Amino acid sequence: MCSGRVDPEFVFRAFANGMDGVFIGGCRLNECNYVTHGNYHALNMVLLCKRIMEHIGLDPDRLRIEFMSSGEGIRFAEVVNDFWKKIEALGPLAEGEKIDKNEVMSKIQKVRKLIPYIKIVKREKLDSRLESESRYGTLFTLDEIETLFKDIVSYYIDPDKCQACMICYRRCPVEAIEGGKNRIHVIDQDKCIKCGTCFEVCPPRFGAVDKISGATVPPPIPEEERTIVRKAKENV
Repeated sequence: MCSGRVDPEFVFRAFANGMDGVFIGGCRLNECNYVTHGNYHALNMVLLCKRIMEHIGLDPDRLRIEFMSSGEGIRFAEVVNDFWKKIEALGPLAEGEKIDKNEVMSKIQKVRKLIPYIKIVKREKLDSRLESESRYGTLFTLDEIETLFKDIVSYYIDPDKCQACMICYRRCPVEAIEGGKNRIHVIDQDKCIKCGTCFEVCPPRFGAVDKISGATVPPPIPEEERTIVRKAKENV
């Protein structure tokens, strides 16, 4: 499998499952077997994940990516052994960082939920191509990641504008929108992955979906107030 297909979800799922370290091996840069150069994307993804790990209190050395050819068996063994020794020295996840494991696991789950949103916000940098190793440490900064998590956007359907057209209801990739025919739609904020699909597909003539950043999302309207009563057309 191309290393470019390794998703941040794979990395944080491994940590959520109790892994103490994650190693990713890819083809040498500029020697892509598929001509897609997905290994550059894998590199950027790892650099992003390392910054997120720092943000939630995990040692970024628990994640490592190395590029080598399939003929470098000896080097592969040396690199993996070196990584294993590093993880052994760090100790178990969270315990090595001297932080509460339940707290870390809670943070990891929050990160996993936000991965689709993070990939959208950081798409341009994830698609960039770093030609110099000197830029590896500057592609993503810790301040940038802290701002990212502080200014997370949310989406809210204005009940006064919603026409229950069911377009966003049908298009939501995680079924986070509650609604139905003649029912004002409501976004379940616990399920929402902040992908922005609802915002993009809501018909401009309605403009019912609000994008909220740095503010509290209004509470959903009560169930008994969600029915839309349509006026019957008069016969001429």
